[in-house]
Amino acid sequence: MTDIIERIQTLAKKRNAVILAHNYQRDEVQDIADFVGDSLELSRKAADTTADVIVFCGVHFMAETAAILNPGKTVILPDAASGCPMAAMIDASQLRALKAAHPGAPVVAYVNTTAEVKAETDICCTSSNAVKIVGGMPDAEIIFVPDKNLGDYVARQTGKNLIFFEGFCPTHMKIMPDDIRALKQAHPNAEVLVHPECRPEAVALADKVLSTTGICVHVSQSPAKEFIIGTEVGIFHRLRKENPEKIFYPASPAAVCPNMKKNSLEKILWALEDMRPVITVAEPIRLKAKRAIDRMLELSK
Repeated sequence: MTDIIERIQTLAKKRNAVILAHNYQRDEVQDIADFVGDSLELSRKAADTTADVIVFCGVHFMAETAAILNPGKTVILPDAASGCPMAAMIDASQLRALKAAHPGAPVVAYVNTTAEVKAETDICCTSSNAVKIVGGMPDAEIIFVPDKNLGDYVARQTGKNLIFFEGFCPTHMKIMPDDIRALKQAHPNAEVLVHPECRPEAVALADKVLSTTGICVHVSQSPAKEFIIGTEVGIFHRLRKENPEKIFYPASPAAVCPNMKKNSLEKILWALEDMRPVITVAEPIRLKAKRAIDRMLELSK
């Protein structure tokens, strides 16, 4: 393991590469990364990096977003098969049909979408800024794709009339309200922190509804010593690392995203050695998608 880490670090320096990892990645992948964060943070890092190569340890749409923001750089996804089931639930033709059914309604697309869908979008959002972005829009009717659970939360927080698509995150759907209730009964002093991709019945039981990095920041600032965490279990590595004196309970140990776990140290090393798989986006699509992402980044400042 030490040999692989040293080889990765040597090659990353030689290639002038930055390694970005999502909070749901394997423990050892998070540890080797130059930066660990949520979708919004990783988008910002990708947009601002001076590296020539971006090794994106996440899922396909994240690496695609980095490629959209960095046309002159090489973006590598260590395992090209690490897709996102939610992102795969909607394609550009389905979004165009939804737009045709609701003419004049602007489109807000969760960043968990393909480049082709982003190209049909007015503005993107992440779980950490969706309420701010939608709440700041003057429109009476807004199309929100693809996550109906995040959309439900945003609609409740903003009072906006959102037109949903029937998309969802299979991993977060595994977090059940009864499991949270049982944990609350067993640990009455624990704060309940839940990701907005969870089903509304689970979100309703939360003390705070937060993105992955929002959860990490809140835990570090909270006086509480125990936490029930309703999101993908990869986040526990960072939580325990940053808060060794605190105790964390998974709302559901079954909340594991298999695609997020496909990247490994060996695959990072091979990617740096071979400089592939490279993620690219066709220029006409890239330019349209970039407008929606740029608008999100601007409004998130």
